[in-house]
Amino acid sequence: MELDFLKLSENIKDEIVSIRRDFHMNPELGYEENRTSQKIKDFLQKEGIEYTETAKTGICGIIKGNGNKTIGLRADMDALPLEDRKNCDYCSKVKGKMHACGHDAHTSILLGAAKILNSIKDKLNGNVKLFFEPAEETTGGAKVMIKEGVLENPQVDNVIGLHVDENIEVGKIGVKRGVVNAASNPFTIKIKGKGAHGARPHTGIDPVVIASSVVIALQNVISREISPTDAAVITIGTIHGGTAQNIIPEEVTISGIMRTMTTENRAYVKKRLVEVVEGTVHAMRGECEIDIEESYPCLYNDDDMLEKVLSAADSLIGKENVKILENPSLGVESFAYFSMERPSAFYYLGCRNEEKGIVNPAHGSLFDIDEDCLPVGIALQCKIAYELLR
Repeated sequence: MELDFLKLSENIKDEIVSIRRDFHMNPELGYEENRTSQKIKDFLQKEGIEYTETAKTGICGIIKGNGNKTIGLRADMDALPLEDRKNCDYCSKVKGKMHACGHDAHTSILLGAAKILNSIKDKLNGNVKLFFEPAEETTGGAKVMIKEGVLENPQVDNVIGLHVDENIEVGKIGVKRGVVNAASNPFTIKIKGKGAHGARPHTGIDPVVIASSVVIALQNVISREISPTDAAVITIGTIHGGTAQNIIPEEVTISGIMRTMTTENRAYVKKRLVEVVEGTVHAMRGECEIDIEESYPCLYNDDDMLEKVLSAADSLIGKENVKILENPSLGVESFAYFSMERPSAFYYLGCRNEEKGIVNPAHGSLFDIDEDCLPVGIALQCKIAYELLR
C-alpha cells in the first residue's frame, strides 16, 4: 500500500503550526538559539528519536531504518536582527529580533518530517539524519557541523534542503537546475598614501584619488572579463578615510563583496581583484593591504538528485505545481556547504497567498508565510527521503 504523505502531514498540521508560531514569537539569532534548540530536543525525545548536539546550538538527529543508506534532511534555525511590524497573534515578542526569512517554518517542517518518518521507520530502507543548523544568516553553521562529523557514522549519501519563497504560490515549489545560489567573498582593501595639505597635493600621495580609481577599475573585471551570460558582482559597500576637507589623509579603507556563480569564476575574480588593486595602487605610488574572506561557496543541485526531487514532487503535488526556475540567485545559502560534500538537492517551497495578504518580501519587517505550506513541505521531505532510500 502506497503511503499517503500528504494525508499524514495534514494529520499533524495543527501541531506543527503551533510549533512554528512558538518559534516565530521567540526568535533567536545565530549561535544564540538555546531556547529553540531545547524545544527541538524536547520534541525529538518525546518522539523517541536519537540526537547529538553539534555546532554550539545545532542538533543532529537520526532515525534508524533497515539498511545502510542514509539521507540527510536539513533545516536552519536562526532569526534576523529586525523589528517585527506585523499585526498578528504570533508576532515576535523579542524586540529587534524576527524570523524574517522563514527559518521557523523550515525547523517546524523538519520536526514534522521527523515525526512521520520515525512512525514508519520499519518501512525505511535506510536511515534519515536530521540537521538543525544554527547561524545560517551569519557565518553558516553547516560548515561547523560538517567539520564535527555530521556526514559520517553513518555516512550520509545525499542531503535535501528547502526554503520558503514568498514569490511562489502556496501548494507549489520552485526548482533550479545546476547552480542555485552564488558564492560570497567579502573583502577589505586598505590603501596607504602620504598625508599632505589639501592645497599642496603634489607633496603627498592621495589615497582618496587612488581609492576612486580602484573602485572604477574593479567594475571592469565584471563588465569586460566575465562572460555576459555569467552572473557576477563586485560591490563596494563602504569607503572610509580622511578627517577634514583640507587634509589629504594617510590612508583609505574600502570594503565590499564579490558574488560569483561558478567555482571557476570565483577563483578568477578573486585573483583579478588582487591584480587590479595592486596594479592600480602601485601605479599611483601608493601601497595596499588586501583581505579576501572565504564565505559561502556556490550551491549546486546535483542532476540525478534533482530528478528524484522532481519525480517525488510530480507524484505528490502534480507536475503543474512544479515550477522550473530559469535564473539562479546572487544571494547566498549555507546549504551550499552540504552540496559541496554530497550529491544534494535544494528547492523552494511556495508560501505566497495574495488573498491572505501574504506577499511581503523575506528579510523585511512584514514577512510572513501561508501556513498551508507547512504540510506540503513536510510531505515533500518525507516522500523524497522515502523514495531515495528505496
